[in-house]
Amino acid sequence: MFRTMRRHNQEQPREECIRILQTEKRGVLAVLGDEGYPYAVPLNFYYDEVENKIYLHGAKEGHKLDAIRRCEKVCFTVWNQGFLKEGDWAYYVTSVVVFARAELITDPEVTREKVRAIGLKYYPSAEDVDMLLQKTADRLQLISLQIDSMTGKLVHEK
Repeated sequence: MFRTMRRHNQEQPREECIRILQTEKRGVLAVLGDEGYPYAVPLNFYYDEVENKIYLHGAKEGHKLDAIRRCEKVCFTVWNQGFLKEGDWAYYVTSVVVFARAELITDPEVTREKVRAIGLKYYPSAEDVDMLLQKTADRLQLISLQIDSMTGKLVHEK
């Protein structure tokens, strides 16, 4: 159902894909937007390895949610900062492309738990996360991405 990677020698193992999903801070969610135009938006996220899901959050209304309601199939892309080899000017960068089915989560307890996990990835302390959640939890929409396909690719930007 999903295409195989054309440049097999650049394909990265699942373990490297998971490492990038666990450590990198931002990704881009692509959905089928208005009038058939793609809509891609950068987002913070949390990867739950046990569930094999990516969690995102945002407002309870907007372009992203309208698109997900129309079509649950999405693409989410994350990439690392890359590295340089000695004597080279061009970076080696690994990207992870995920094809998934998005679900809008309505359970307030699951929402609180997963949004807290997202916050702990970014905020300096659990107290900061909990204080923010107390103020905003009722205004947040949690989105889960059930991963159907995940590939990683290492490229030399040259």
